[in-house]
Amino acid sequence: MKSSRIEELKRQRQTEIQPKKSQLPYLFFPVLAFFALYYYFFNTDKTYSIIWIVGILIGITMQRSRFCFVASFRDPIMIGNTSLFRAVIIGLIIATVGFGIFQYKAVGNIPNYSIDDIPGQIFPVGLNTIIGALLFGIGMVIAGGCASGTLIRIGEGHIMQVVVLLGFVIGTTLGAGHFGFWEKLFIFSSKTIYMPQYMGFLPAVTVQLAVLGILYLLAGWYDKKNNIMKL
Repeated sequence: MKSSRIEELKRQRQTEIQPKKSQLPYLFFPVLAFFALYYYFFNTDKTYSIIWIVGILIGITMQRSRFCFVASFRDPIMIGNTSLFRAVIIGLIIATVGFGIFQYKAVGNIPNYSIDDIPGQIFPVGLNTIIGALLFGIGMVIAGGCASGTLIRIGEGHIMQVVVLLGFVIGTTLGAGHFGFWEKLFIFSSKTIYMPQYMGFLPAVTVQLAVLGILYLLAGWYDKKNNIMKL
């Protein structure tokens, strides 16, 4: 193709592309709402004001990083990209160290502590875990996003994700209403597994970090071999 024809096509393409409208005018009301709520929380309970700031920062980080649990497990299968999967692993590594220290300070010096003495939410693992994970996984794929991904897309203006959020609200309400039934049927008879009770805090944290580290290395190797974006 002649260079003159190429230049003509470029000019034609540039005329077809509409300049993006400035989004700055739409920023006024969210910023106003942010400071209004912060002022209310600060005068009501300063703890809430700190949580509000942290929540906003987490939301910005998740939106800019495109963090989504669905994508972290879907992308390795569909396009071979494990970047989000490795991000989840890093998050688990940080949580393992943080919660390990926090829980050790709370019960590490108590010889015969119980599950109820441990800070955090530790629940039984059983058939209920498998069924719940399977249903939630299927729902995430159909909805196109997890809870965090859904909230991010709503904030970006994806109206269809409001339907997903509505489904979350309905499902959570129904689940809370029927939780007693499922607890008696599955959860109550399931076993609660807390690794530090079996091997101590330091060995448990070390083993979990080792497993997560191996998974991270395997995910990086898999990405290099299968990521179609890099081929």
